[in-house]
Amino acid sequence: MLSAEKAHTMIDKVFDRSNALYVKNVPRKGRGVFANIPFKVGDLIERAPTWGFDDAAAKLLDRTGVFEYYFVRPDQHLMSGPLTGYVVFGVISMVNHSFNPNAQVVWNDEESGTWASIVAIKDIRVDEEITHRYMNISAYPSSIKFID
Repeated sequence: MLSAEKAHTMIDKVFDRSNALYVKNVPRKGRGVFANIPFKVGDLIERAPTWGFDDAAAKLLDRTGVFEYYFVRPDQHLMSGPLTGYVVFGVISMVNHSFNPNAQVVWNDEESGTWASIVAIKDIRVDEEITHRYMNISAYPSSIKFID
């Protein structure tokens, strides 16, 4: 059983199973992902399965809150097929944008499907927010202002 003091300090942190990451609310950004352990350049932060969808599904998703959580691959133009975007399962979907990110998404196409990994591109300290550069900023409504 957790002590009252320990439970109180954890109230604003939701931990994943590995305890390497936690999620908390970030003023003016919404939820964000934070390091609970240090990461070095090149470290795998998280790996998650995805669900790919085509342009017709994208048009529907763009009218929902899912729009803010799906990913566009930077190498999409090199791929054959009708896929437009990916829903990424796991906390990667809550990693906020930065023009000066400390992580990047790496895509892997495997027999089991497409996987997204987030990898440190800078050393990341404990309690530092993990960020990556969104590839589809121009698709967002002008009412959404990106902050660093």
